[in-house]
Amino acid sequence: MDSSDQKLHIAMFPWLAFGHMIPYLELAKLIAQKGHQISFISTPRNIERLPQLPPNLSSSLITFVKLPLPRVDDDFPEDAEATTDVSQNKVMKLKKVYDALQQPLTHFLESSNPDWLLFDFAAYWAPTTARNLGIPCAFFSIFIGACLAFLGPTSPEISPDDRKNPEDYTVQPKWVPFPSNVAFHLFEVHRVYLDSITGDESNVSDVYRFMEGMKGCDVIAIRGCMEFDLKWLRLLQDIHRKPILPVGQLPTTNYEENDRWGSMREWLDRQPKASVVYVAFGSEAMPSQEEITTIALGLELSELPFIWVLRTNVVKLPEGFEKRIGGRGLVCRSWAPQLKILGHDSVGVFLSHSGWSSVVEALTFGRALVLLTMSNDQGLNARFLEERKIGYCIPRDEEDGSFTSDSVAESLKLVIEMEEGKIYRDKAKELKPLFGDRKKQDMYVHNFLEYLKAHARNASKKV
Repeated sequence: MDSSDQKLHIAMFPWLAFGHMIPYLELAKLIAQKGHQISFISTPRNIERLPQLPPNLSSSLITFVKLPLPRVDDDFPEDAEATTDVSQNKVMKLKKVYDALQQPLTHFLESSNPDWLLFDFAAYWAPTTARNLGIPCAFFSIFIGACLAFLGPTSPEISPDDRKNPEDYTVQPKWVPFPSNVAFHLFEVHRVYLDSITGDESNVSDVYRFMEGMKGCDVIAIRGCMEFDLKWLRLLQDIHRKPILPVGQLPTTNYEENDRWGSMREWLDRQPKASVVYVAFGSEAMPSQEEITTIALGLELSELPFIWVLRTNVVKLPEGFEKRIGGRGLVCRSWAPQLKILGHDSVGVFLSHSGWSSVVEALTFGRALVLLTMSNDQGLNARFLEERKIGYCIPRDEEDGSFTSDSVAESLKLVIEMEEGKIYRDKAKELKPLFGDRKKQDMYVHNFLEYLKAHARNASKKV
């Protein structure tokens, strides 16, 4: 059969975080638009909360497979199905509950017999499951190449990771052969150390999940492109000794209308070009009360116009803040149309946690980045961007991560209007054609699919 006529059935199994499910869904849509069948596997409540599919995409090509989350812990909130539903200290328990989906996933794969399984970092047991059923599998990483490489090698030919102390994660790993600042700050290590690096007596660590998944898969698919992170993608090939397939940056597409956009657009229309600070920390990153207060006072000190998406009522703004700000700023306490806001000419800077989906959205519109990391991979993303003058990190205390309202104000003003910050504005504009290039994105998906077609049913038989 001509490979252009060959249609695949691909099962996709993302981790239970919307920062993972959304990029998986973006890739699913791009694959389905080429006529391939997708089984998108998650829990019922998560599937109900996903963005709607574009009107031009046949719903018959993407099937949403609902696997109810097993009850394995009486202490776990009953309706919690995603990281956004639980506090940070319950995320490890959510991973344990996720592991209990192994059997229902196995039953689905047995009955549907897909050509490939694409799995996420948390499902470290997926390669064994797939291999037992004769199904080739790809670890699809929504993390960038620099983050994956920082985690360590799986090839026995490379000297293994022997890091033991938090301080070991604040320096360049020994297997990275070129100069690089991609490492955690000490406060970032402490925020993720137990969950991500060491695990505990009842659960394996995130690093273990990553390494087992990369060791066991047939191929590593990764969010990224050769034009942007070539040396990191080549390094991944060297330290894992298996194919590394970039699938493009997967910029978010959104087809949903938002009632608030009309009033926001009117407000943005009244602001000077490239003068507005857009502030948002993603769907999961939650600044502490102290951090919220410092950010608010920094925005006030900056005297810059801003839109702040603060999707919680748990934290409070400083007394009298909104009154003092008046019409200079908008505080949005619900979902906001981020793509439309970033696409408006009045927006000059995005103050972000440096989650990669937010970075991609900013650069798609050529918006400069000011970065304030919260947890997970964000510190590594921030160093990667900072190293290349794509993002400016708000100065913080190395030990505890604290920062001042003055440093918030000064960082925003530097990047949005000062000569010293021109390099960040120029870099964002320079990258806009690459991140917004739909043809290039399409080419990466096409090449990825050609590999999957050529290796369907064969890859899992390789030793």
